[in-house]
Formats: sequence, structure tokens, C-alpha cells
Amino acid sequence: MSDDQQEVFAFLSRGAGVERIDTHVSAIFLIGDRAYKVKRAVALSYLDYSTLALRHRFCRAELELGRRMAPKLYLGLRAVTRERSGSLALDGAGEPVEWAVEMRRFDQETLFDRLAEKGALAPLLMRRLADEIAAFHAEASAFKGEGGSSTIRFVIDDSHVNLRLGTDILPRADIEALLHRSHAALARLMPLLDRRRAEGKLRHCHGDLHLRNICLLDGEPTLFDGIEFSETLSRIDVLYDLAFLLMDLEHRGLGGLGNLVFNRYLDRTGDVGGIAALPLFMSMRAAIRSHVSIAARARQASAESAARAAEEARSYLSLALELLQPRPRALVAIGGLSGTGKSTLAQELAAELGPAPGARIARTDILRKRMMGAAPETRLPPEAYARSVSERVYAEFRQEAAAALAAGYAAIADATFVDPPERAAIEAVATRAGVPFLGLWLEAPPDVLVARVGARRDDASDADVAVLRRQLGYDPGAISWQRIDVSGGTAEALARVRALIPGRIGRPPP
Repeated sequence: MSDDQQEVFAFLSRGAGVERIDTHVSAIFLIGDRAYKVKRAVALSYLDYSTLALRHRFCRAELELGRRMAPKLYLGLRAVTRERSGSLALDGAGEPVEWAVEMRRFDQETLFDRLAEKGALAPLLMRRLADEIAAFHAEASAFKGEGGSSTIRFVIDDSHVNLRLGTDILPRADIEALLHRSHAALARLMPLLDRRRAEGKLRHCHGDLHLRNICLLDGEPTLFDGIEFSETLSRIDVLYDLAFLLMDLEHRGLGGLGNLVFNRYLDRTGDVGGIAALPLFMSMRAAIRSHVSIAARARQASAESAARAAEEARSYLSLALELLQPRPRALVAIGGLSGTGKSTLAQELAAELGPAPGARIARTDILRKRMMGAAPETRLPPEAYARSVSERVYAEFRQEAAAALAAGYAAIADATFVDPPERAAIEAVATRAGVPFLGLWLEAPPDVLVARVGARRDDASDADVAVLRRQLGYDPGAISWQRIDVSGGTAEALARVRALIPGRIGRPPP
């Protein structure tokens, strides 16, 4: 650090109650209800903050990106100036000697990594987070002339170079195996990656979207601290951006929440066509975290901290390999009347099927809303349930399940399936894909179903008690699927379903 920056840091540290947070590229000063983020005068392989002009440029870029993500959090750009007296001032009349991004201060306990450690990442919160990410990606500018498979190859090879710097703690065979698997996956995915670039799926994204860069602000999930210093790292496929969060959840043993985010994001975007790339994207993110942990080990002040960083590097490398391990596909269809808990059971089961982050859940209730341009919890008018509309919904529903299977994932089809032709049609999807099929028919006494439907709040299903009473009069015909009594609750039903899934299809629950 230069003498000028030492003086600036001392200036910003003056006064009672000032807190300072240091990273290897920034220093953040917490003063009252504000935070001032100053970039360190460093030049690394992936960023250059070495001059005042560069720091000014990247502070402005961070403010621009931050205001896209969190306008209530990112407040402005402040200059530390040298006054005629030789003293320093904030936004004084003198020449700027340093720049700071001014932010609203927030409680560090609301960071999502800390909430994860406390077990406070509830499903509703994660659905809201997925909605926030989907909206951020939808508004981001697209770049069709750059990126794609060539950039992915560069990142894979660059990670390999950096991982080899840690062969004193990482198994050399695992490093080379990861390179081989990554290149094999890339060879399969090159047409898809380049097509997604042409379709505008490469956008100005966050770039560093893990739990530590998300907080609760005014009770809402808020993204912050995106990458402003490298277009290569921020102009990326939207699913590569999402993959960091999904990998982080998987690494923390929160794969069920990862699956929830994965499905909710697809529910909002419909971007099922790109999920074949997610295992590679998640593996790449884990590999990056592995070599970042290697670099962090060298900066640790104690042997204990260095040992933790080394163990973290090994665990990320292990995950990177595991994420590229092929997993069997399967199609599970869950039918039954409203109130039987189809969607709850599907969500509990999804993380245990196929590759991480688990099965794609195709749900007619949500698909109908997306086709109508409505949010999942928005109630639709009666005409949205006309027979002609429902026929289109079920056709698209089957296509979505088939697309997930074609992408290498397991799929769960969630619908009432009261019509025998619809049950036959979803079975045919599995037959055409050449994957195992399991049909589940959930049932419970009418009084149980009435109580459950009457108690619903903020659900994607528009079925009320009146709709359920009509359903109770339907004749579903002969049911050949496995009948599951759900009157005892989700846990009991889930145990029965798990017993029906062959070990070669399922994986241990997260």
C-alpha cells in the first residue's frame, strides 16, 4: 500500500465508533449509517487498481452496477481530497487523492452466508431471492458478439493452471481428472454455449454471485458487490452467474435450497434449454473457489487458518469432480386431487434425483401462469382454465419435462392427472426418452383435502374448496400408478416414495 493510501485509510478511520473491514482488494470503513469502500492500489492477474485513474474508473463502474442491483444500497461516489492546508477532506475543494463508493450500512448478520450458518435461509426467502436474480438478469444488457465456448475453455484452462500451484495440498491426479472431465463436457456443450450467446443469454451479470454477496435490506434479498473490474468475468451466461449460488448451496450441504432456487428461477425465466450446461458451470465455480482458497492459504496469519483454507481447497476440488460425474435420469409423475400435497412432495424429492442441483419440477399451475405472463402466485381469471388453454398448458408441460430429460436431468411432473390420456401421455415422455418412469397417485380422505385447500396461502394453485369439490366428483378411471396415502403428512409419504425409487436413480437426500 502506498503512503497516500495509508494516509487516506488513517483519515477515514478517525473518530469514535469507526469499524474497518479489509479484503485483499478493498478496505471498507463503517461510519455511522454509511459504508465507504476504497479500492486498494493493487495489480493482480485478474484486476488492476494500481493507479488513481483506474480506481476512479472502477469505482464509477461499481456504482453503476450496484445501482442496477440495489439502488437503495449504493448511494454515490465520494472523493477524498487534498486541501490547500495539506489536510484531507471528504468531497473538499482540493484535488482528489482517492475515491470511495458510498453505501448504506447494513447489519452484517443479514449476509446470506451468515443466515446459512444459522439455518435461517427459509424456502420463502430463497424463492424471493430467485425472483430477484431472474429480474436482474432479465434487465441486464446482452452481448451477442463475444464469449461462448471459447471463454468457457479459457476459464477451465486458467483454473487448471492455478490449481496446479496447489499440488502440495491437492491430489495431482484429481486436478488432471477435472481438466479431462471439463474438456469432455465442453466438447459436448460447445454448440449449446455458442447458440446461447447468439440468443442473447450472455449478459452483464453479477459475476460473483455467492451467499456472501447477498444480504437482507429492508427485509428483501439484495445482491451487491458484483464484478466491475473485468468484462470477461461479468459478461457471462446468465446460468453461469446462477451456478455460483447453486454451487455454494451444494457445498454447504443445502442442496434442497439449491434445487428450490434452480426450479424457481426456471419457473420465472423458462430457460430450461440451457440447463445441460449447469453441471459444468457449477463445477467451474467450485474449481475457482478451490484455487482461490489456495491463494488465501498463503495470506493466513496462523497455521490453523492456513489448514482450514487448505481443507476448503480440497473440498471444493472434490465437489468440482463430483459435479461432472454422470447421474441417471428418470421421470417421476405425481398426480392427485388438489390438497394432496403434490407440490410439497415434489420439492422434497427433487434434490435427490439426477445431477445437482436436482430434478427439474414441471408444474402445470406455474406453467399456466408463465404462459399468461403472470407471477406464480397471481390468481388467474376463469377463462385461463378453459379446456383449450389447458390443452396447451399440458402440451407445453410435457415438452418441458422432455427438455429436462434431454438435458441430462431427472424430471418431476406435477399435475392433477385426473384424465387417463394425460397419464398415458406423460408416461410416453419417459418411453421416448428411454428413462425409468415412476407414477405416483396421491390420495387422502375428502375432509383432509378440504382442510388443506382451505388453509392455502400464497400458492401457485388457484384451486379453492369449490374446485376441489368438483374434482371429488371426477372419475379418474383405472389408476395403475403407485397409490400413496398422504393423510399422514409429507414425511410419511416421502418415506414411502423413497422406498419405491431404485438406488440407481436416486442419491442420498441433502
